[in-house]
Formats: sequence, C-alpha cells, structure tokens
Amino acid sequence: MTIDGIWSYVAHSGHVEGEDLTDCTVVATDGTIGHVEREAAPHGLRHLVVDTGVWLFGRSVVVPVGLVTGVDRTARTVSLSCTGDQVKEAPRFRTDSETTDPRYLADVGAYYHRLGRSETETG
Repeated sequence: MTIDGIWSYVAHSGHVEGEDLTDCTVVATDGTIGHVEREAAPHGLRHLVVDTGVWLFGRSVVVPVGLVTGVDRTARTVSLSCTGDQVKEAPRFRTDSETTDPRYLADVGAYYHRLGRSETETG
C-alpha cells in the first residue's frame, strides 16, 4: 500500500460512497475498540475519528480509511486490518484541530504505513 493509498477505502471493503458510518462499532483484528465518531477528509486525507470510550481512558483516535477491511451495514460494524494495540500506539490525538493539520495527519499516515510494510516484510 502506498502512503497515499492509506487515505482511501480499499476496493473490496464494502464501503459505499456517501454512506454515514457515524456510530458504527469499530472492530480491530483482536476485538472491538470503540465507535466511529465522525469521518473527515481534509486535504484529501480521509480518516475516521474513533471514540474508544473507556478502552483508552476515554480518548479518541484517528484511523486512515485505508485500514478498513470491511463495512457491515446490517451489523453497523467497521473492521480494521490492525490490532487494538497498534491503534493505541498511533500518534496521540489531542484536539479536533489536529484532524485538519496536514503535519499531524502525515505522521498518522506514516505510522500506519510502516505497520503495513513491517507486517509484509515479516509475514
């Protein structure tokens, strides 16, 4: 996956353009991590803001949509290609203004891109 590709839904994810994913449950490869608070795409960097509730002490996280492997409209779930711990270790999301900050989003993209590359190299 190119670093630019991390900001676009994968072809077979089940995502339908214009579909509202707000309040969908977010499931990592090792279990549920929260729900979609909102989706944003500033500067073409499309991502989900995920409210993790008590899982991460009530903080939200930014997840590029390229990590979405499945959208189940009936169950209202969004599945990710990474673990909960990998999401937890991503660059810390502190304020809403960061969802429009190109530098912060570039750091998030680079973090997840490195994950994908290291899994490919080792797996």
